[in-house]
Amino acid sequence: MSTESASDRLSAWVMASDRRLLGTVLVVTYVVFTTLALFSTSSVDGVFSTVRRISFFAAVYTLVVLALNLQWGYAGLFNIGVAGFMAIGVYTMSILTMQIGLPYPVGIVGAVLVTAAFGAVVALPALRLQADYLAIVTLAFAEIVRSILSSQQFSEFTFAGYDLGFGGATGPEAPPDFLKFFIYEEPYSLVSEPNAIGELYFSLFAPLGVDDSTAEAILYVLLLAVAIGLFYLLLDRLGKSPFGRVLKAIREDETVARALGKDTRLFKIKAFTLGAALMGLAATLWYLESGGVRPDNFRPETTFFIFVALIIGGAGSNLGSIVGGIVFGTFLLQGPEIIERIINQQFNPSASPETIFDAFGGLDPLLAFTVENLPSIRIILLGLFLIYLIQRRPEGLVGDRKEIASSIDLEDRGGEN
Repeated sequence: MSTESASDRLSAWVMASDRRLLGTVLVVTYVVFTTLALFSTSSVDGVFSTVRRISFFAAVYTLVVLALNLQWGYAGLFNIGVAGFMAIGVYTMSILTMQIGLPYPVGIVGAVLVTAAFGAVVALPALRLQADYLAIVTLAFAEIVRSILSSQQFSEFTFAGYDLGFGGATGPEAPPDFLKFFIYEEPYSLVSEPNAIGELYFSLFAPLGVDDSTAEAILYVLLLAVAIGLFYLLLDRLGKSPFGRVLKAIREDETVARALGKDTRLFKIKAFTLGAALMGLAATLWYLESGGVRPDNFRPETTFFIFVALIIGGAGSNLGSIVGGIVFGTFLLQGPEIIERIINQQFNPSASPETIFDAFGGLDPLLAFTVENLPSIRIILLGLFLIYLIQRRPEGLVGDRKEIASSIDLEDRGGEN
């Protein structure tokens, strides 16, 4: 058997099962980044911290990509105002909990409902438009939201007897990670001691040399993993329901769906509203852990990155959304930063070439040029990867899965799906 044949067989075996594919992606990701972490740090805590960081970005991007997949992958709604709905969710959560003083569960539910309401308001007029025009409207909406949030006129104001405000360019005071309520005696205090549950949890990592702050961050990643599972189950059930099948019919040919007696406009409004609500929820989970939020966190490039992640995995596939979120959040987003840290620690380049031509004068100036221009190089590499993917696999890494039209699989596959 030739090497090429063995590679093809292995690839086919992995792609034949959703569980094998996802497991392979996770194993490869953690093996690669654990190895890179060993080169970039000499402490066990540093390795855990690096792995925790790439897990966090993989998880939060996966959550938002799953929400976008409902709109674009299922219904074909070209929403490029994702960042605007994310901002509404985060700011609503912050205002309800930190400024009004409502409990965390109320704040989360309120953030979801307010984002859903804005999604419905935008959808009502916008969904009369098609493709490019819908994209322009949603992009304009996101930029209007960001401009209002960053405006000094709305940094502080009074409403219904409450002193509220968006905080201007610096953003509002962010609520603490709500998991602190379960592991600390006084979660709002910077010097709070762990409670009984916290002491038990931290004792699991202490023998490994992992700091309490890193262990706390790992716990939040585990929460995000649970949220991904719930998002996936919700969207998987939705996609297999009659509602989901109508959305896919609208995506393929709205005229045919309308001819079958379906109120396509109502279906699109529902899909857009639910997708917006999930974006708001995903954003609250994203920025609660980061400890702060600013209007600049929701620039158009945020929406662009989320679309790239969806394209990588494959639009219309929930598994593809997970794979795309992992690949983008780790290899394309965090990978270059870890490479930069390794270059600085292992080679410590000192030269600072003025032009790209000077950079090729030796290894030291080349490494220095790479480190100094890493943000631009990352965008270039991202573009090259997209070009390669569109040419070789335009449906995405998982986008070739056949979707079942009936409520049960009538095909005898003769093996594991």
